[in-house]
Amino acid sequence: MNFLARIGAWALRSLRGWGRAGLFFADVVKALPAAMRRFGLVVDQIHAIGNLSLLIILASGLAVGFVLALQMYYALVTYGATESLGLIVNLSLVRELGPVVTALLFAGRAGTSLTAEIGLMKAGEQVAALELMAIDPRQRVLAPRFIAGIISMPLLAIMFSAVGIIGAWVVAVALIGIDPGNFWSIQQNGVDVWRDVGNGVVKSSVFGVICTAVALYQGYTTEATPEGVAYATTRTVVISSLSVLGMDFILTALMFSAR
Repeated sequence: MNFLARIGAWALRSLRGWGRAGLFFADVVKALPAAMRRFGLVVDQIHAIGNLSLLIILASGLAVGFVLALQMYYALVTYGATESLGLIVNLSLVRELGPVVTALLFAGRAGTSLTAEIGLMKAGEQVAALELMAIDPRQRVLAPRFIAGIISMPLLAIMFSAVGIIGAWVVAVALIGIDPGNFWSIQQNGVDVWRDVGNGVVKSSVFGVICTAVALYQGYTTEATPEGVAYATTRTVVISSLSVLGMDFILTALMFSAR
């Protein structure tokens, strides 16, 4: 009976947690129109979230492109299909690796920054001060960051994939010696802008909603202590990463199952 009671208590806590998260997300969505009227705040957050994450995204994309080209070449040369190297690299990046790896890096860099920033604002009673001045913190603090995260994620994913393809070209053409015309022409013929690139953009947009919402919720609901803020940043990375990987499977099944 004690075991069943513990399971029931855990289930109730989980349901309450999901309920609070759902209400929080609904409140942030309601605050979006008011935040859009002050778009300057959104632009500032796009710079803080997207532009300051650009270096790690570009460096990671270039490294992934290098490694992916080498690994695919070693696999394809066995079957005499090295002419398909450019197509496989492109599809791997725009469909999967670009959105997923960008989301994981975004959660580790921008997500933790958002959680720590809002958690420290709460610990310093800045959120309470806004409420005392009749300023809704969801409109002034949360909604601009939420919009900025949704806008920044697809742009970062596109840059990641583009730099990865350039890195693959350097390895395939400059180092291995694959014909450059064949490398690009097979991508033009085999990659569909709407089904392949478009689905990657949709994925990255969904991942942007997930990562930003988790980061804001963890920061806004954390305990106003240094330990609470530190624990919230850890939860942000863990929950965002697992949610992105799970949602990636669901989106891939929905997008490509009809082919």
